[in-house]
Amino acid sequence: MNDSLVWPVVDPLALLFVAAAAVCHAVWNLYAKRAADGGPVFVWLNSVASAVIYLPVMLIAVVLSPPQWSWMLPAAMLVTAVLHLAYSVVLQRGYQRGDMSVVYPLARGTGPALSVTFAIVVFGERPGLIGILGAAGVVLGILIIGLGRSSGTRLTAGVGYGLVTGVLIASYTVWDAWAVGPLAISPILFDWGNNLGRGLMLAPYALRRRDEIRRVWRRHRTAVLVVATIAPAAYILVLFAYRYAPVSLVAPARELSIVIGSVFAWLLLREPQAGRRITGAAVVLLGVVALAAARG
Repeated sequence: MNDSLVWPVVDPLALLFVAAAAVCHAVWNLYAKRAADGGPVFVWLNSVASAVIYLPVMLIAVVLSPPQWSWMLPAAMLVTAVLHLAYSVVLQRGYQRGDMSVVYPLARGTGPALSVTFAIVVFGERPGLIGILGAAGVVLGILIIGLGRSSGTRLTAGVGYGLVTGVLIASYTVWDAWAVGPLAISPILFDWGNNLGRGLMLAPYALRRRDEIRRVWRRHRTAVLVVATIAPAAYILVLFAYRYAPVSLVAPARELSIVIGSVFAWLLLREPQAGRRITGAAVVLLGVVALAAARG
């Protein structure tokens, strides 16, 4: 068999991490959607809260596995903080200007597609035919779930913000995989630095809006604490998965969150078009099965 068309077996532990992360991701996005009017202040609050909540976990991780201190450590954290901050703000703006059922699936769908492309070009990864078909199935299923609801300017805005968000997702995906892979930075330390960095960069904006901070905290404190607790856990699981499987397979597989999120939207938010979303969910699941079966 042509070696350029094969891929090693995907580690089951990586799939377990990704599946758990998908559940966490869907849950925190449900709460973030309910706090959509919070804007950048909401992002600042949950970033600061995450840095505080995970400080003891980070310190324990550093004591148990001391990192190799160099200028690359803070530099890598700074880059990921900038990328994640841009992602958070653009996504939040997209939710304000367009429908979540367009913005979120497009963002999550284009992100892994670009991540696979970047991984092939930058890392020299060569996913096998089954892996490529699985990744394509995940992306296709997400597009089926997300498109077809809005019209006019909301559709245009949703598609635009969704695609920009997808580019940012692909960018931080490839950067973060390099940081926890070749650079061997602890995923817990790395994500904590990301949250701290976002909080510090947004602080000048947020602290000039004290009334807005009080309003968002009063109305959405539960959402702030849920996102602050669950979002880092979800992404730390993904960062660990990058150590057990290549980016070109992990990035699409984590989009199981779209399937779970669609069920939440249908059952809890009473969003319409269940038939189309179930069809898309089935395509996503088939894609993930293909990813799991990818082998050499």
